Amino acid sequence: MKAAVLHAPQQPMTIEEVTLHKPQRREVLVRTAAAGLCHSDLHFIDGLYPHPVPAVLGHESAGIVEAVGEDVTYLKPGDHVISCLSVFCGHCEFCLSGHMSICQEPSVKLPPGKARRLTWKGGENMHQFLNLSSFAEQMVVHENALVKVREDMPLDLAALIGCGVVTGYGAVARTAKVEPGSTVAVFGAGGIGLSTINAAAIAGAGRIIAVDRDPFKFPLAKAFGATDVVDAGAGDAVKQIQELTGGGVHYSFECIGLKATAEQSFACLRPGGAATIIGMIPVGTKIELHGVDFLRERKIQGCMMGSNQFRTDMPRLIEFYLQGKLKLDEMVSARIRLEDINQGFAQLKTGGIARNVIVFDH
Repeated sequence: MKAAVLHAPQQPMTIEEVTLHKPQRREVLVRTAAAGLCHSDLHFIDGLYPHPVPAVLGHESAGIVEAVGEDVTYLKPGDHVISCLSVFCGHCEFCLSGHMSICQEPSVKLPPGKARRLTWKGGENMHQFLNLSSFAEQMVVHENALVKVREDMPLDLAALIGCGVVTGYGAVARTAKVEPGSTVAVFGAGGIGLSTINAAAIAGAGRIIAVDRDPFKFPLAKAFGATDVVDAGAGDAVKQIQELTGGGVHYSFECIGLKATAEQSFACLRPGGAATIIGMIPVGTKIELHGVDFLRERKIQGCMMGSNQFRTDMPRLIEFYLQGKLKLDEMVSARIRLEDINQGFAQLKTGGIARNVIVFDH
């Protein structure tokens, strides 16, 4: 099969022939229909997060089941599925307490370098990325990394739900539990930021402030539900938010992964407010907060994939889309071929887009 291979950080990916092993016990073979180009992949491409190479990246995807291994009961060939990197075991303490997104069971959530599902050049191991590797025509994954979805849902749009959308939705609905009428600030209006804005609107937030530097994102943020837009390049973003809200927001979300915006997300809170860090802050980076600010019961918390319970969350998000509540069509900037993946990521770095989606021609 064809796959985009990363041989070293800060190097273009190459399109190569890669061999995929047959599905083993509880594993599923999926024909990839579409894969989104997510900023999280870019962190690994740029070397901000380490990963063994050569590797096939990609984690935001949807497809159709082609075959199942022994003991697979949840899926069958022909099922339409969305993948999720939050593969869960279903029996550990985290899973049993409803926190499947932070399941650490190594039998299903294989650490980097441990998976043996991809090979190349006559048998040399090709590393699987986040137990998925969706920048390829096919994937072999654990059945608990997939959710079955209705067949009338377009798969190129369903792919977006696999990471960016479920992360933004979950951060609002599950991690922060945004209340109707509350005020919200969202730092970054890329794919995850737009999904966070959209989720805050669905949750009934009274005021939603989008913060970004890219003028392309301003009308897009409004279309997804933002009531106000703050241009971070036109002055102190925290001061602008405080002036708009009369003292700060109830909830803030950092969707970029930068030290400065993480600190701003905390600084813009009103007393009792909560900041949720969604973005992937580079390894080794520390954020600084003023200790006295905690006396006003401000909170800051992490968020892994929106604290999702994706087997129930993703079908619900599809219903929101079909009801016109969830914006997916508006998020797709371009549908591209696998061969255009490097140009797609270059566009993501320079701005002016929301999401490029690879559509596989099977």
